[in-house]
Amino acid sequence: MLTTISVRGAREHNLKGVDVDLPRDKLIVITGLSGSGKSSLAFDTIYAEGQRRYVESLSAYARQFLELMQKPDVDHIEGLSPAISIEQKTTSRNPRSTVATVTEIYDYMRLLWARVGIPYSPVTGEPIAAQQVSQMVDRVMALPEGTRAYLLAPVVRGRKGEYRKELAEWQKAGFTRVRIDGQFYDIEDAPALDKKYKHDIEVVVDRIVVREGIETRLADSFEQALKLADGLAYVDPADASPSRSREGLAEGLSGRGEGGDSPSPNPSREREGSSGMKLDYAPPGRITFSERFACPVSGFTIPEIEPRLFSFNAPQGACPACDGLGEKLIFDEMLVVPNETLSLKKGAIVPWAKSQPPSPYYMQVLASLAREFDFSLETPWNELSPEVQRVILHGTEGRPVTLRFIDGRKSYEVKKPFEGVIGNLNRRLLQTESAWMREELGKYQSAQPCETCGGARLKPEALAVKIAGENISHATRMSVVDALAWFTSLPPQLSDQQRAIAERILKEIVERLGFLNNVGLDYLNLDRTSGTLSGGESQRIRLASQIGSGLSGVLYVLDEPSIGLHQRDNDMLLATLKRLRDLGNTVIVVEHDEDAIRTADYIVDMGPGAGVHGGEIVAQGDLAELLSHDNSITADYLAGRREIAVPSKRRKGNGKKLTVHGARANNLRDVTASIPLGTFTCITGVSGSGKSSFTIDTLYAGAARALNNARMVCGPCEKITGLEHLDKVIDIDQSPIGRTPRSNPATYTGAFTQIRDWFAGLPESQARGYKPGRFSFNVKGGRCEACQGDGVLKIEMHFLPDVYVTCDVCHGARYNRETLEVKFKGKSIADVLDMTVEDAAEFFKAVPGIRDKMAMLVEVGLGYIKVGQQATTLSGGEAQRVKLAKELSRRSTGQTLYILDEPTTGLHFEDVRKLLEVLHALVEQGNTVVVIEHNLDVIKTADWVIDLGPEGGVKGGEIIATGTPEDVVAEPRSFTGQYLAPLLKGKEAKPASEPEVKARRATSMRQREAAE
Repeated sequence: MLTTISVRGAREHNLKGVDVDLPRDKLIVITGLSGSGKSSLAFDTIYAEGQRRYVESLSAYARQFLELMQKPDVDHIEGLSPAISIEQKTTSRNPRSTVATVTEIYDYMRLLWARVGIPYSPVTGEPIAAQQVSQMVDRVMALPEGTRAYLLAPVVRGRKGEYRKELAEWQKAGFTRVRIDGQFYDIEDAPALDKKYKHDIEVVVDRIVVREGIETRLADSFEQALKLADGLAYVDPADASPSRSREGLAEGLSGRGEGGDSPSPNPSREREGSSGMKLDYAPPGRITFSERFACPVSGFTIPEIEPRLFSFNAPQGACPACDGLGEKLIFDEMLVVPNETLSLKKGAIVPWAKSQPPSPYYMQVLASLAREFDFSLETPWNELSPEVQRVILHGTEGRPVTLRFIDGRKSYEVKKPFEGVIGNLNRRLLQTESAWMREELGKYQSAQPCETCGGARLKPEALAVKIAGENISHATRMSVVDALAWFTSLPPQLSDQQRAIAERILKEIVERLGFLNNVGLDYLNLDRTSGTLSGGESQRIRLASQIGSGLSGVLYVLDEPSIGLHQRDNDMLLATLKRLRDLGNTVIVVEHDEDAIRTADYIVDMGPGAGVHGGEIVAQGDLAELLSHDNSITADYLAGRREIAVPSKRRKGNGKKLTVHGARANNLRDVTASIPLGTFTCITGVSGSGKSSFTIDTLYAGAARALNNARMVCGPCEKITGLEHLDKVIDIDQSPIGRTPRSNPATYTGAFTQIRDWFAGLPESQARGYKPGRFSFNVKGGRCEACQGDGVLKIEMHFLPDVYVTCDVCHGARYNRETLEVKFKGKSIADVLDMTVEDAAEFFKAVPGIRDKMAMLVEVGLGYIKVGQQATTLSGGEAQRVKLAKELSRRSTGQTLYILDEPTTGLHFEDVRKLLEVLHALVEQGNTVVVIEHNLDVIKTADWVIDLGPEGGVKGGEIIATGTPEDVVAEPRSFTGQYLAPLLKGKEAKPASEPEVKARRATSMRQREAAE
């Protein structure tokens, strides 16, 4: 039996022929400096080969539907298992994807509500009982006498198929007419149906003319219809045909042929103009009858309670107004008027002030309104009365006003209602056929809850079904921990029959919620959309799902699952990883977290440097073996031989402060907090406590609107004061610096423009007449046209992975021969792009513009990346540091607010030290730096800390402590303070045990309840 995974001669990316033996069925942590080759070993070599071997064991037919990975550059690997990768960028950005759907909890919830739920009438509030045939007859007889209608049996409802056999059987049973996708046909003339599309087929059971004496016949017809359609029947008005030309025709369509006084049908006439297009046809005035669920008072009916009724991704369940999205895009007043300190004349209304000077037409409209309502165009927007603001934005609501216009030398007046700015934008959006205009107008829209379903995403029929008084939408709005408590307490509230049905479904739901709770995601709401999750959150969701699958003998490879996780919750994550290992799996984790390294069964430390200086194994073994290596930087930090020092004194700032008053975004509870300007401030708190809501959604959005004239929606708050002391705000997040392989650090920082200019200025270029565009691989001229500047050619291989081969014309250089003949110090433009940033800084040391940009990338710890490295290959942390370097290379004003969201993501202890030097240097220049951070080494160096909590989600959103790190440590309710205390005393912080965590939580909750 194999006990190790043996890797021999791994050379992927910067790996230098690495040989390593990893024990199977253990928790293995691969650590090391950023860029040292951790991901190259774990993902690009071990996982890639494991996945490739498994997929190649499948049939050629199956392989063409799977994403195949290239064979890594390695001599051989033995002892591999089928591999599963859990990376950070895994969840869907689809707005229909939620926490509940990703984890499959919602699938089980739909099944639970379909099988155990009880429908309630939205009118009476009483449970909806089954309808008897006699009740159906009474309902039809209550229609006005003489009403003509059709009694239909909906035998096929939104299902794919051809249904030739079924049509023959219905004809054999004596029925002559059907309605297919909204059109009537004789069964014998029914068209051939496309099996790839969904269809609706109703058998015409009877034609009804309401009058006394038809009760018996009606009852017989209902029984036939209910038998045919599994308990369902439709009664449609006779004049509700798809087109007027078929109204008369439809009068005679009856399987029984009784009571007709209309002209005989004309089948050929019915088929005229029939295009075969599938209609989503539900006639107005339709009455749905069900043997199961209908309210006798209001007539509210639920055709059938099936799981798809509760799906907001299916037409049977989705709210028709928002199509199941739960929200609509509307023109937002805050985006239309982003800067309220501007006057109308200076362009307060941005959509009407795009041109400079503003459009004469719109300015004349505003001038007319100013005369009509007695206000000045010079008055700042925030000083206009609410009534005037309402008229400008929403119009005069039908009241005519006099609008004066000047056309050349002529002037004229028009008296008509004013539609308002937002009305004008809505009209233009509806009328335009220009994609560019729709995109431009979309910049002034924001998503708001759907007014029909209130954000529930579902039809009223689905929301009418309840379990223990709750509909399915209310249950999905709970947090994981609240939902876990609710579903756990559900069985005693069910009847014996319901309990027997629900037992297995509830077991699956509770297990999955328990897994989410155990990986520190207890604060997430089940209806939270996947696109709003951080990389760490999405990764932990997938981790919880894998534990739920119960697989063993699998190789799991994870990429920093601790990202975004507070130290308090870290031990729960580590317990989950150990449980995954104990199921009989090998778990490889790329991680920098100290607790994870100390918990691992086996550690591999990569290095000794980054990029070309890395790619080797510096140390390996258990914790004791690692600590014994004196050439390992990781071991130096773990053993205390190196450390990030606590500052001898904290900055007091410049005496000014920035204050957010009454912030209420998401889970914030009327939070007011001040940030001293000229300091390094950390926003801390447990996961989900409201850090991003306060810092990004409120502080940054409000500051960007005021300082940068950004079109952003600021989170609800009373006001933000102190912005007058700043000149700009810069948010440095971890989004990619480019979405195509043509984007790279040189293009993003602007260095590539200067490099091209430099090459264009060389004597050889001057002699040949080359301009800077000659040295761009994005445009024709100097690039290699065989590969269009990519350097590689893509060969599609169908069921094998696509093959990328080096261009045989330029040999990967991306430029044509003539361009490459221009050289500086013996290097062509292609050679420069292939240099590391470190080498480029030395190469261009005599060119200040290029040298300074390269030096700044080196300063933030990115000296190892290539100048022309594809943006798509950079990690989130690397992308964030490229952005930081770009901002640092600009001239500082000393009045800038920098906001960073977890800048230590993906950074080793040594890289964190370098980053802190850069950030503190920014503060020394007079700027203010605000970071959202969990890393204790960062927090302990801060001048000011704002700690949110006490818990996550609805139990968070409060300020627990503010002040210096020492002040936070003194607050007993602060979990951050409890973990920070040992570091400030010069001791090593150790993870709390599970009993300690539970005790701290209990203490925190008691303190909060006492305060309330």
